[in-house]
Amino acid sequence: MKRRAFILSTAIPAAAAGLGIAPARGQEGPIRIGMTVSSTGTFALAAQSGLRGAEIWVDDVNSRGGIDIGGKKRKVELVKLDDRSDKTTVPKVYETLIKEEKVDLLFGPFGSTLTGAAANATETAGKFMVIWSASADSIYAQGYKYIVSATQIAGSLLGQPGVQALHGMGAKKIAFAYVDEPFPASLTAGAVELAKKLGIEITMNEKFAKGTKDFNILIQKARASGADAFYPTAYEGDQMTIARQLREANVNFNAVYMVYASQPQFLQQAGKDALYLLSQTLLHEKINWKVTHGLNRAQMMERYNKLFPNAQYTADFQTALAYGAGVVTEEIIRTAQSLEAAKLKEAALKLSDKIVTVTGEYQIDETGKQFKNAFSIMQNMPDGPEVVFPPQVATAKAVYPVPPYDKRK
Repeated sequence: MKRRAFILSTAIPAAAAGLGIAPARGQEGPIRIGMTVSSTGTFALAAQSGLRGAEIWVDDVNSRGGIDIGGKKRKVELVKLDDRSDKTTVPKVYETLIKEEKVDLLFGPFGSTLTGAAANATETAGKFMVIWSASADSIYAQGYKYIVSATQIAGSLLGQPGVQALHGMGAKKIAFAYVDEPFPASLTAGAVELAKKLGIEITMNEKFAKGTKDFNILIQKARASGADAFYPTAYEGDQMTIARQLREANVNFNAVYMVYASQPQFLQQAGKDALYLLSQTLLHEKINWKVTHGLNRAQMMERYNKLFPNAQYTADFQTALAYGAGVVTEEIIRTAQSLEAAKLKEAALKLSDKIVTVTGEYQIDETGKQFKNAFSIMQNMPDGPEVVFPPQVATAKAVYPVPPYDKRK
């Protein structure tokens, strides 16, 4: 393993990120925060999008002189290693960050699968880890003392806004499918639970193996179940494949719900396959929280464009989640006036319900599980994505039922 496997395609200049700069005489050294980023594999797109969000925060906090601890400003250094989307690699890489790179605290990797693997390493070492994307409830049931989800809502709550939106549109039967991974399983379980409470019939609830490439049998089962809506949950690449195979098989539902379908890279790569899909997001030009800490949405986007003018994709909700997690981390450190794990966790609990970032409100329980930052629901219209739920922020009325494939332009 290379000692520092930086993701060069998304790295910002060292000066901007506060990397490689020796402290001036009389100053404390930088606060070193370790994280892993997937350069390849299933999680690469989302992980690198999140990395850019973390780097926006680093750039912003360092431009303000750093974080005050004990009356001295300390800049932030982000130490990034490659996990290659491999959960068996993650513990070793986090051990490297802790033992060799001597980081002070850590950000989690992307997703529940990798973060669950990282948490064992960070907890064993007595290090504080800030989670920005993992939502699986199982992570927070392990008794870990030093983990906090700064921005990512718990998985059991994550899928519920989509069900609420479908119920409001008139869906009475939903077919669920999910890849056999902690995040999709947790999201689906919460969505199914709410659907039952709302009186919606669950016509299918089936898991499929990671690495599946042909979803036609699953699609045909969903159609044969008589569902009004199809709700398959997987990671972005898989969802693009499902969207394409739905169109190729000419299988129509009144609505199809895919978590990532309004992501810029999804829209660009899926093209016409993405039309009328429902999805969820925390970042849209018409979703603007009254931010109490950090940059607001417009300011974050301005910083993104400045730092990443050649980025292949624009900022997405992963960017916002990671940026918001940085903002929460800054306030935790400032409140704790320490980098000790126990004091950081104590400060994180004190700040519950007292922070609003670009992604929304921060609220955790003793386990570090996040209960707020609920997603808004989008639908990909012919002229671009619109917010269709909740009503308070909706910018358009949902199209339901959607036109069949052979009636679309």
